[in-house]
Amino acid sequence: MKPLLRHGVVGTLLLTALFFIVTIHSQSQEAGKRRLVSQSAPIYPTLARSMALQGTVKVEALVAPDGSVKTVDIKGGHPVLAQAAANTVRRWRWEPAARESHEVVEVKFSPEE
Repeated sequence: MKPLLRHGVVGTLLLTALFFIVTIHSQSQEAGKRRLVSQSAPIYPTLARSMALQGTVKVEALVAPDGSVKTVDIKGGHPVLAQAAANTVRRWRWEPAARESHEVVEVKFSPEE
């Protein structure tokens, strides 16, 4: 009887933990809907231009309550374009909010720009 009780307690604890993880994840997803108020165009890297590289770099920015960017994490894209994308997003500003948020954006590069 005691092993069954332990499994029930462990199962309940796991379900409770899962509930809190899902709740936290959904709150962070909602927080990621701040409006971008200031955005500058990316500076096309000379090496990328000479190679005629184009593409999109996916970036996640940690945005402070005042709308400034605290950190930038590259999530995908060509490595030659990644640093330029990160530098660009660091200059952007979002609307103020009550707390930090994670904003995922895509920075597009094209040789014609």
